[in-house]
Order: sequence, then structure tokens, then C-alpha cells
Amino acid sequence: QVQLVESGGGLVQPGGSLRLSCAASGSFFSINAMAWYRQAPGKERELVATITSGNSTDYASSMKGRITISRDNAKNTVYLQMNSLKAEDTAVYYCNADLFLRYYGDYRRVWGQGTQVTVSS
Repeated sequence: QVQLVESGGGLVQPGGSLRLSCAASGSFFSINAMAWYRQAPGKERELVATITSGNSTDYASSMKGRITISRDNAKNTVYLQMNSLKAEDTAVYYCNADLFLRYYGDYRRVWGQGTQVTVSS
């Protein structure tokens, strides 16, 4: 059983910071790209940031300059550091990862269950 588990969400005041974590566990050979998405109430899920196995990163323009994505390959974990948070950043944040699964002999994208981030005073 392969799964991604997010943590670090919560309630934060405008201007505050949060660090989200997402750890992959189970039986897989390797991890390729990892990413964070978010989905606000009544809106579609949108890409927030991506990081490749070579640590190349890309960010959504809406959050660029306020977020940093990073990964610890030894811990099979991806992080999202979010600063200067705004009310409009309120959403459920999801991570995903492309995991090489023995059963398929190929990479498959796995999603986490999401963690709620609420920015409010």
C-alpha cells in the first residue's frame, strides 16, 4: 500500500507562515516529480508548486515569491514553506508524487488526502 500523508495545515493569521509536509510511504522504488496543489471552496484544484527529482522548481504566479517547495529524498518527503499568507490562500492543500511502482513497472501519480489551511484573523 502506497500513500502520501500531508501535515502542517491549520489556522494562521494574515501575514503569517506555515510549513506543510508530505511524506510518501509504502512499497515503491523511486520518486520522480512531486507537487503541491490547492483547492478553495467552489473553485477548481490548482497547481501551486512543483519540484523535480533534480530539484528544479516551478511556482504558480499567484503565490510566487511567498512560497518555497523543497524535498528530502532520504525521508521521501516534500515540503511547502508559505509566508505572507493572505485570506485568499485559504484552501485544502494536496500533494502528489510520481512513484515508481513495481506492480506497474512504471511511474504512477499518487495523491495525498489534503490538509486544510485557513488564513483568518
